[in-house]
Order: sequence, then structure tokens, then C-alpha cells
Amino acid sequence: MINFNGNIVQVSNQNIENNRGFLYGDAVFETIKVLDNKVLFLEDHYFRLMASMRVLRMEIPMNFTMEFMEEEILKTVAEVETISGSFKVRLTFFRDSEGLYLPKNNTSSKFIIQVSALNDAIYSISKSKYEIELYKDFYVPAQLLSSLKTTNKLINVTGSIFANENGYDNCLLLNDNKQVVEALNGNVFVVSGNHIKTPPVSDGCLNGILRKQLLDIISKDGDFTIEEASISPFELQKADEIFITNIIIGIQSVTKYRKKEFINSVANKLIVKLNAKIRLV
Repeated sequence: MINFNGNIVQVSNQNIENNRGFLYGDAVFETIKVLDNKVLFLEDHYFRLMASMRVLRMEIPMNFTMEFMEEEILKTVAEVETISGSFKVRLTFFRDSEGLYLPKNNTSSKFIIQVSALNDAIYSISKSKYEIELYKDFYVPAQLLSSLKTTNKLINVTGSIFANENGYDNCLLLNDNKQVVEALNGNVFVVSGNHIKTPPVSDGCLNGILRKQLLDIISKDGDFTIEEASISPFELQKADEIFITNIIIGIQSVTKYRKKEFINSVANKLIVKLNAKIRLV
């Protein structure tokens, strides 16, 4: 189901040959989870979207308030049936002017909301094997643009193809300083003893919504310390645990990296706290 500029339609019928999101990747998006008719972490999603549009010099429509965004998401969700009450929502904004690399203006009045039903309501830790590898064909620039959710995701596409061709469940991306940045579809956390590390946004990782929630949860948990610091590939094989996070899967434990196998005791503890938090949102 699609919401195109406030109208519920089966297809948007957008003319892609003049769409800047298609031509130049000139678009930003948010991936959002809705549970029991509540938009999880609405404020965080809204302000990240607004910040991304400002960085890209997109004009924000005056009527696109946080309340309007919530209303449009829930209006679209209401058109999709599900037993779990859980939905994946993608909201995309693209600059709608003509022009080449230089747009004729910065108007960004068009948005598309896509909704699909999810099977599970709360987050859970998968018990399946989950093996990762480094993806080294291309590198993520350690700059502000890398932290934004834009439609320019070629490194994630080529990395996903590499993982699929080589039998891996996911890959970790490196920045141009050869530091671990993130996974193909989420942020990465590395656990050693009672200390947890995740790359800082300045290294080029996505400024993830679930990343923010876990930083808050871990910082309030007296059993662990949390640090935003650069992670070298060498640290991965010394770690006790590695997990990947995003708003849809919650926490995904890594079971193997090269010859090293990992436990998931910290991830299991954090998923309980995360589920408690989303029920209070």
C-alpha cells in the first residue's frame, strides 16, 4: 500500500525519467516500525529526517509537522491487514524540481509512504546461524553524508550481492581509514567482557535510531560500559560478541566471523530491555 502526498493508492505512477531520486539519488528516507498503531520513536525519526533534508538543502514543506507525519503514516497503515499489529514503513522525500546536478530549485514537496506487514510484534533474537565477513571492494567515506539515509546505497547493494554470492548472511563495511563502520543493513556493536563499543557517527556510520536507543539503554545498565569509538577489523576476532541493529530486526546476533564463533548473552539481555522500552513508547 502506498501513500503518495496524502493520497492512498496502489501505485504512485511517478514519472521516473524526471525524478531526481531516480536520476541522482537526490532523496532521503526513513525506515520506521509501527506497533499497535503507535509509530515507534516518532520524534527521533522526524528530527533525523528534518536534519537530513537540511543538510541536503531540501526545502521542508511548511505543513510537514511531526503530527502530520504521524497522521499520514497511521492513515496508510490502516489500509494494510495484519495479525501481529506490526508494520514496516518507508517514508521517502525527494527533491521535485528539474535540472541536472544543479536543481532549478530546492522544492521538496513530494513524499511516498510504503507499508508492509511484519510477522512479529516484538523483537526477538534469532537462533539461526549468522555468519559475516568484511566487504572490501569499496569503502564508506568518513563524512557527514555517510550518516544520512539517502537513496544512494550502491555500496550496500554491491556488498549484499557479494555476501549472497559467497554464502554470508551479512557483511561489515569499512571506511577509508580501514575502520569498521557498520553492517550492510544496520549499526554494529562489539562486546568484550562487560565493555561494548560501537563506531562513532564521525567514522561514517549511519546515525541509526535503534543505535541511539541502545546507547541509552546500555548507558543506564550498571552491568556494562558503552563507548563510541573506532573499531579495527583486528578487534572483531578478539571480541566475545558482535551484534547488528536496525529498527526492523531490533538486534541480530552474529554467530561467526571467519574462524571465530560468538555467544549472544549480552544481546539476549538487551533485547528484553528494548522490548520493554517499545511497549512504553
